[in-house]
Amino acid sequence: MRQNRVLWLLDRLERGPRADAVIDAIGRGVRALPLGRGRDALHGRWLGHPVHPLMVQVPIGSWLSAALLDLRPGRSREAEVLIGVGLTAAAPAALAGWTDWAELHRQQQRVGLVHALSNVTAAALYATSLTCRLRGRHAAGRAYGLLGLTAVGVGGMLGGHLAYRQASGANHAEEVPHVVTEGWHRIGTVDEFPAGRPVRRSVDDVPVLVVRETGGTVRALADRCSHLAGPLSEGTIADGCVQCPWHGSVFRLSDGWNVRGPATAPQPAFDTRITDGHVEIRLRQGDRAEHTDSSRETEREPGSAEEGVTHGSPGHHA
Repeated sequence: MRQNRVLWLLDRLERGPRADAVIDAIGRGVRALPLGRGRDALHGRWLGHPVHPLMVQVPIGSWLSAALLDLRPGRSREAEVLIGVGLTAAAPAALAGWTDWAELHRQQQRVGLVHALSNVTAAALYATSLTCRLRGRHAAGRAYGLLGLTAVGVGGMLGGHLAYRQASGANHAEEVPHVVTEGWHRIGTVDEFPAGRPVRRSVDDVPVLVVRETGGTVRALADRCSHLAGPLSEGTIADGCVQCPWHGSVFRLSDGWNVRGPATAPQPAFDTRITDGHVEIRLRQGDRAEHTDSSRETEREPGSAEEGVTHGSPGHHA
């Protein structure tokens, strides 16, 4: 079977470097915006997932409703109001989208740029539609509105490709509780973990970041950043946190809480203990998924005593 034509075009778009200079320039501009703490709010850290998909429902819903009203005579005034609402709501939604876009992989940014251009085109068409309607040119206004809705559809298709094909905005650490088996896992002797330095280990083929603090407490988190799977073990350790080397997300070592974005989801955390000079870890109970497959083998705990188990303080969700 031949590949779907649309997917073939999108694959070419992902690989094409022609717009990379523009992407770099826009990315620098977006990252330089003096947003302060508002940047994390636009990422959706307070919500637990990106806020941009939620915000775009207002302009899309308003414009679609206006198109339906255009099918009924005598409802031009209501359609004008809805188009105005959509244009007003499009601005903050676009700002949230650009803020997320600036922290994506290059392939995602290439698709995201066309996604943004489609939405900018839609907004321009709807602004023209509203202008025509206010001047009494209702037929032209409806025509521009239909073109705007078409552009919105193209932008929505590209947004779906970003989210579901390219995993933009997805939690890249979500699979950890479904993969790591129950019980304690021995990952090395204490002297294999120099104080204050990140070390990477693996449990059930899941990379784990391990840090032995100066006081001797051992911390362990899933190594792949929940934002875009960056290697936390190559990041910077400071003030009880680790900073992802790719996009700067900061996670608390004690419990994996995402202190700063662009990550919107915390890291799965592990309990730790030292047994006979060896470091052992197990996935923290609050991070464990419930498995319904009774045939799944689980690792039994070596012994019943759990002295020295290190638990982190739970993060406080908004």
